[in-house]
Amino acid sequence: MLLSIDTCGPLGSVALARITPDGPKILAQTEIPGKSYSAQLVPAIQDILAVHSASVAKIVSIVVTNGPGSFTGVRIGLATAKGLAEARSIPIVAVSRLAVLAHLARNPAAALDASRHEFYFGDYSTASDERLLARDFFLERAFALGPLLTVCEPSVHALAPSATLVAAPTAADALRFALPRLRARDFDDSVTLDGNYLRRSDAEIFSKPKLAPHP
Repeated sequence: MLLSIDTCGPLGSVALARITPDGPKILAQTEIPGKSYSAQLVPAIQDILAVHSASVAKIVSIVVTNGPGSFTGVRIGLATAKGLAEARSIPIVAVSRLAVLAHLARNPAAALDASRHEFYFGDYSTASDERLLARDFFLERAFALGPLLTVCEPSVHALAPSATLVAAPTAADALRFALPRLRARDFDDSVTLDGNYLRRSDAEIFSKPKLAPHP
């Protein structure tokens, strides 16, 4: 069995697949509301395994989408995936939500709304180049790319109407995207694996600097 977790966006998902000679066959996918990840992610995994008479012991690999996106969602999904992987010595593959999004339309670039007039942007035309762009820089790149840019949010598509609009990526999409790495056994180190945040959290941005003590 293969398990995939994506809790980076406003709607999360968990997918379960069986390995076949032709590749992974998606058995089921469960959606999870974004504001309930901490309470519903583990039960969702337990439920999807139970429906297919499976257990964590039968999982041979875990795919986790580790950002960019919601800081809380990324942390919860990643912590859950790492906890399962480390407890059972299950190999883990982390994938970028931007890369999965670009792959959905077979495009070389993708973008996601990062709020505050900023955008997560990934360019995979030559190598993986992911960064946070201000609105003006994003509009320049979007205009140059046209339909070669993939987006999944209507608000972003309104700013870049020539971009290719697709449905938001899911855990099943992440699993399909990760297939080449799974076949090559190109796994991540679950101990050192971290979130693909692309920018600092609000707590870091708005925290007040500590005053130096008077001599």
